[in-house]
Amino acid sequence: MRYSGHAFTVQTRAIYDRRGGSVQAWGGADLRWLCSQAQGETLEIGIGRGRTLPFYPRHVHLSAIEISPVSLEIVARRARELGLDASLREGDAAALPYPDDHFDTVVFCFALCTIPNDRTAIAEAARVLRPGGLLLLVEHVRSPRFLVRALERLFDPITVRRSGDHLLREPLEHILAEELEVQCLERRLLGIVERLAASKPEADELAEAV
Repeated sequence: MRYSGHAFTVQTRAIYDRRGGSVQAWGGADLRWLCSQAQGETLEIGIGRGRTLPFYPRHVHLSAIEISPVSLEIVARRARELGLDASLREGDAAALPYPDDHFDTVVFCFALCTIPNDRTAIAEAARVLRPGGLLLLVEHVRSPRFLVRALERLFDPITVRRSGDHLLREPLEHILAEELEVQCLERRLLGIVERLAASKPEADELAEAV
């Protein structure tokens, strides 16, 4: 099962992957921040061609899902070169092939901007996350700065049409809708890059809230 917009998503991931060297150069600090917090059973949604792989701690057990089988082949090769034991699957971010409460950590790395339905993707991430688990993301988002946001609005129809890349998304809104608890929220690069960590409440915390 593949979600609507599959062709756009594969095209966009390919564009990002071709830019992988430059992204890693200017985004290395973001990738280190993101991956270093992963613990236990970890799922990365939309891993692309595996730019994050060198940054994961060796003690995590990494699973990854990606829409492009070509990208997954590259990820598998990179994982072998790095000596990582990674479980890779082709699949849909809007319908994850994992049971509820399965992962200790779920990661998005510059992927939500290209997934057609980011709201559903975050809901699925929350579903497969264990109580007490951590959702981590680094994404480019809608800037809080008026002039920057105006430029994003100007270019957004072009980037969506050409490559399925959305410039005006705000993952925080969906994370709060899933009742995840924000632990860390940082903005950089004029507010267009967001680092976010949020935890899934434990069962007793949910009972108290009710």
